[in-house]
Amino acid sequence: MIHSIILAIFITLCSTVHAHSEQKFLGTAGANWSEYSSDLARTKYSPLNLINKSNVKKAKVVWRWTSPDMEILKNNPNLFTMYNETTPLAIDGYLYVSTQLGQVAKINGTTGKTIWVYNPESYKNKEYPPNLGFVHRGVTYSENRIFIGTPDAYLIALDATTGRPIESFGQNGKIDLLDSLSRNGASIQRWLYSVSSPVTICKGTIIVGSSITDVVHDQTIPPGDVRGFDINTGKLKWTFHTIPAAGEKGYNTWEPGSAEKTGNANVWSVMSADTQLGYVYLPVSTPSNDYYGADRKGDGLYGESLVCLSCINGEVKWHYQIVHHGLWDYDLPASPNLMDIKVNGKKIKAVVQVTKQAYAFAFDRVTGEPIWPIEEQPVLQSKVEASSLTQPVPTLPKPFDTQGVTDDNLLNITPELKAQAKAIADQYVTGPLYTPPSADKKGLLFLPGTIGGASWAGAAFHPLKQMLYVSSVTKPMVATLEPSKTEPGKYFYNMFKSIITGTDGKPTTLPLIKPPFGRLTAIDMRTGLQAWQIPMGKGPKQDPRFKDAIIGTEWEKKDMGWDRRAFVLATKELLFVGQAGAASIVGLTPRMHGLKVAVNENPDEQNLKVIDPDSGQLLHEIPLMDGVAAPVAGEAKSSGNIYGAPMTFMNRKKKQVIVLPVGGANLKAEFIGIEVVD
Repeated sequence: MIHSIILAIFITLCSTVHAHSEQKFLGTAGANWSEYSSDLARTKYSPLNLINKSNVKKAKVVWRWTSPDMEILKNNPNLFTMYNETTPLAIDGYLYVSTQLGQVAKINGTTGKTIWVYNPESYKNKEYPPNLGFVHRGVTYSENRIFIGTPDAYLIALDATTGRPIESFGQNGKIDLLDSLSRNGASIQRWLYSVSSPVTICKGTIIVGSSITDVVHDQTIPPGDVRGFDINTGKLKWTFHTIPAAGEKGYNTWEPGSAEKTGNANVWSVMSADTQLGYVYLPVSTPSNDYYGADRKGDGLYGESLVCLSCINGEVKWHYQIVHHGLWDYDLPASPNLMDIKVNGKKIKAVVQVTKQAYAFAFDRVTGEPIWPIEEQPVLQSKVEASSLTQPVPTLPKPFDTQGVTDDNLLNITPELKAQAKAIADQYVTGPLYTPPSADKKGLLFLPGTIGGASWAGAAFHPLKQMLYVSSVTKPMVATLEPSKTEPGKYFYNMFKSIITGTDGKPTTLPLIKPPFGRLTAIDMRTGLQAWQIPMGKGPKQDPRFKDAIIGTEWEKKDMGWDRRAFVLATKELLFVGQAGAASIVGLTPRMHGLKVAVNENPDEQNLKVIDPDSGQLLHEIPLMDGVAAPVAGEAKSSGNIYGAPMTFMNRKKKQVIVLPVGGANLKAEFIGIEVVD
């Protein structure tokens, strides 16, 4: 008995000491990275400053963690994934990650060693997930639970300590997301519906979006309903119809009754939330079809809208449609940035939505009122359908990337290169922003294309500097319409002709738009004005077409930028920016499943860039491939190309660590840990 009492006291003392240690650890500002993008405001900001201007040049790669997907892929040669786009969470020095196949892992943040892996076996379904196949961006944490929406449309709750499903949630830890979803009374096919982004938790509600095939207009395509589930039981609490049902607000913007025939308008990207207000902010995408809307006449709420809902009951608090009757796949690609700013002496709780068309729409997040005026401006009209007469244009901030394919925007380094670019552009319909897709010539060549201006990489907000940092891509795309052979007067989008071809009819890699081809822009949110803008990366200066041509031009000593996504992490003193590599497609199965890429050996694209947040000056580059051995036979090759958002946290040795997701597709999917090494 005495021994039992002593043992109980000893255990209590140990627990008290451990709890005190945990409390002290958690008391360090920025020690945890508890949400995707750091917080529910999606700032991508950490106040940690252990890696700073004085010691950042001592920062090095200290560990690499290989995704457990690699072993599964090795044993299943017909199974493929997309890039490693996951951002880990960090709680009390431990990392929680998802993989492209939908596995979940816990990692020691000090050593990079695996603690546990949970495998939902999503890849054992007969069909790949829609759109890009197996791709995933992260998990969500709440009270020692990990939540993941899976590639095969389940919502799963795991115990963060053990990695085991929580049996009291749903059915043995799992909810089938198709159970409470239907299309005009019909069940949804699993291969048409997936979840690729982290779910959002607000006011005891798990809020879930979806990834849905979006280029097809078909009555079987699922609706993009956003749903709220009870965090403890998994019970459905509410459903918000992004395509309104009859009798709901916005239904009359679908003419005549086309809402019943249109799918998608989903929220595939990451939502933001204000827990004090109890509001969640939805970046809603385009209704299907992305480029042809004759079967969905009208403005089509809530397609391509920023929508504010109550977290508790799903009630619409306010909305703003960013694009009316979208025809360019200008879905809202990134999580809205929530920020508290001061404009003209007035404190404002703001929400800012960056867009593919290179605008930053800024609103009061309580009322939905624009912070600066937004004007409805007339745009060119479609020849094949009833397009919107106007589109909203913010007066501030000004566009952060080039808009429209015009002669003034074409490649202009030399007269010869401009003539080549013009000859290619003249094969297509071109014009200013919001020129509609066309069946004329080879289709519409439009800018920004569907991968930028801003993409799902989004923007980072520095609360102390009141500065928004947004990366963007300057790369045109093609939308091709062709007449239907079975329905006179109708057209369809031919996605297999959406590749820019040269005058010889072959795909061209010539950048048609003048540099920079990718950039990073700092916007002062107190004024709405740009503080600075820099090209993102050296760019193709050594390309044979440019190497001699740039001599004597501003680009001889200036970076040209890469037309690739860049991901920004803001800390107190520094910006860390990683950039994706060139994807040279060497093999592709139908429906984008099985992307294989040629490895890009350019060192400039395999470094983490360290940038001064006040000036945009490049301070340092951290090599990501130092010490990487050549792969053994049959093993995927490592990469230093960053395909997802970086994060930072404090490990259990009280050192700041920066973690980067690299590789994926046919490259080794890994996470890289970086610390200052004395």
